[in-house]
Parts: sequence; structure tokens; C-alpha cells
Amino acid sequence: MFESFIGKRSTPIENQVERGAVRKFAEAIGDPHPLYVDDATGKRSRYEGNIAPPTFPRVLGFGSVEGLHLPNVGLIHGEQSFHYVRPLKVGESIQCYTEIKDYYERKGTDGALGFLVIEDVGVDLHGERIFTSQAIVIITEAVRKRLSK
Repeated sequence: MFESFIGKRSTPIENQVERGAVRKFAEAIGDPHPLYVDDATGKRSRYEGNIAPPTFPRVLGFGSVEGLHLPNVGLIHGEQSFHYVRPLKVGESIQCYTEIKDYYERKGTDGALGFLVIEDVGVDLHGERIFTSQAIVIITEAVRKRLSK
């Protein structure tokens, strides 16, 4: 159903790793670690400044893959992983994009299930990769039927 999107990616979006956004995110996840929110702790750290929590990329903009339209309801978030080359630093600007890595189907008890593998990438302004996040979105038979109409 989505095989034609494999290898396609969004146009990169510039994001700011803003201090206030990092503070709010850290509080929302219940992890106000001083390395995320305290200036003095950040300056004394090996990073020489505050960093964002590892799951912070969930709130960044990645753009959309042209032509790919997934519904807002009925999808299952199957899996999520993050890989970092280095932490996101508070105050830096980064470019983020999404790429469709794979699509496959498996038989489920209520019909076919589609598995869409989506990779989100963040790079610094020199094009050096900072992080990669990979998610698997499960598309149920009911959603597949609605999309095929």
C-alpha cells in the first residue's frame, strides 16, 4: 500500500532547540534533570551547556513526505527508538527531515496489518548527523480499507 514511498523524504525543516521548550518538555516527562534545566550545571558539564532530554525530538518539526497522507486516528504506534551521535544542545539550530525507510505487511487476526517504518533525522548546520529516530506505525485492516477508498 505504501511501497511507492520507500526512500522518499521530506524537505528539511529548521528547528531551534529552545531553552523554554526543553524546560517544559523535561517537566512534562517528569525528568527536570539539572543538565536539562539548570544553567550552572550545564556550563560545568562536559557539554559546556544544557542539553535536551533524549526523547525531545518528538516535539520538533520534520516536514511531510509529499503525497503521504496518514489518518489522525486508527494507527498504532508499534515501536520507537533513538540513536544519538551527540546530545542536542540547548540554543542550537538543527535541520530535521523524515524518510520512509520501509513498508511491509503481515497477516493479523482481523486482516492484513501494514508496517510503515519512518526515520526522523536531525543534522547540525554543517550537515553532520546528531540523531536518528525510527518509528514503526502499524496500519490496521480497517484503516487500510478507509485509505483505499
